[in-house]
Amino acid sequence: MTAIQHYIADNREKILEELSALLSIPSVSSDPRKKTHMKHAADFLRIKLLEYGADKAALLPTRGFPVVYAEKIIHSDLPTVLVYGHYDVMPAEPVELWASDPFKPVIRENRIYARGADDNKGQLFTHLKAFEYLTRNNLHRCNIKFIIEGEEEIGSPSLSGFLRKNKDLLKSDIIVVSDTKMAGPDLPSVTIGLRGLCYAEIEVKGPDRDLHSGHYGGVIANPVHALCSVIASFFDQQQRIIIPGFYDQVQALSETEKNELSRITVSVDDFKASTGVHDLTGEDGFTIPERVGARPALDVNAIWAGHIGEGSKTIIPSTAHAKITIRLVPDQSPDNIHDILKKHISALKIKGVTVELKNFYGSKGYSSSVESKAYLSAISALKKAFGVDPVPTRSGGSIPIISDFEQILGLKTILMGFGLDSDRIHSPNENFSLNNLFRGIESVVYFYDEYCREGRVAR
Repeated sequence: MTAIQHYIADNREKILEELSALLSIPSVSSDPRKKTHMKHAADFLRIKLLEYGADKAALLPTRGFPVVYAEKIIHSDLPTVLVYGHYDVMPAEPVELWASDPFKPVIRENRIYARGADDNKGQLFTHLKAFEYLTRNNLHRCNIKFIIEGEEEIGSPSLSGFLRKNKDLLKSDIIVVSDTKMAGPDLPSVTIGLRGLCYAEIEVKGPDRDLHSGHYGGVIANPVHALCSVIASFFDQQQRIIIPGFYDQVQALSETEKNELSRITVSVDDFKASTGVHDLTGEDGFTIPERVGARPALDVNAIWAGHIGEGSKTIIPSTAHAKITIRLVPDQSPDNIHDILKKHISALKIKGVTVELKNFYGSKGYSSSVESKAYLSAISALKKAFGVDPVPTRSGGSIPIISDFEQILGLKTILMGFGLDSDRIHSPNENFSLNNLFRGIESVVYFYDEYCREGRVAR
């Protein structure tokens, strides 16, 4: 066993106890009733970072929830690694579908179950415990800074302003994030691409009040029917997006990129089984990893209208609503996609209703080099911890702030995640593999060893 493996074995119960304490805090950023819990989670991390060896740690204000900032500066001539994570979590609802209380962590079959177990408290904890190990054994060979925000699950609305205000404080050489997943249960990976995001709500307005469907049905345009027509207009029979101009900025994968993604073998049957579906859809001519990581997608996240309570209410609803997200690949602009979506909806000219796009926000996609010192250090660290050759991969998800790191701070990000498809993030029964938790701690320690070995390094 290596020194870090001995350390993990000796401190296994303490690691799980401390992670469980963090997971027990219902820090749901989207729920106004959880503001006190948000502050509790932030303060918990501040105290732990000081306990683990930070020179200083503080809660820095934003226009929303505070950022936990901490640092350990060894010498100004050494490289500086900035670690990013988030302490907020998604709502746990529907709670009745959980096998156990989402905020009372339990361990079953070598996994820890709780909201935030993977996204992002468990993955973040790999960095906290690696930091503690380096401090306890006097092994720091570079400077380390932490920024841990409380609004990632609501789109990080305050963090870009925080970055602009604190550029000097956050000066670093590279950013490291663990908030992505591995290519497979035993196949670690470094994510070299993230899809961007365009979010909007569609509101369809019809009559000025709900109307009796018997008295007005067949005469008054129904906003629900109109909304269905709008959504249907986004796709052809093969589920390819047919909004004019949608694919104009989408770049074809190079042969090298195709070869990299082909190393990720995904069984169609396993994929269907893991999601509980009977068939797959998507663009013809693309593999599952290509569809998920390198092609854009549009999904309706929610629809609501009329009476949805118990019993019948025979009405034509006055309004109908839908929430949609469009996942973007690099070179697609969320502002441009929003504009062409708006133009497309306007051109439909659906009689008897008005259709409006509301609550828009977006973030660009991200891509990074496979030749940088930081990337090669991450690959080496993962290989040492997991015992197999890692692969570069692209994530279908979005981390809105990653592109801001590059645009505002001028820094590239290494996405070294330890999650799995089976972790059920954003769903009931979210969990995190204990094997990946502990090997994640190992990997982070090995990353610092590789990246900081030669002193000052280029970004």
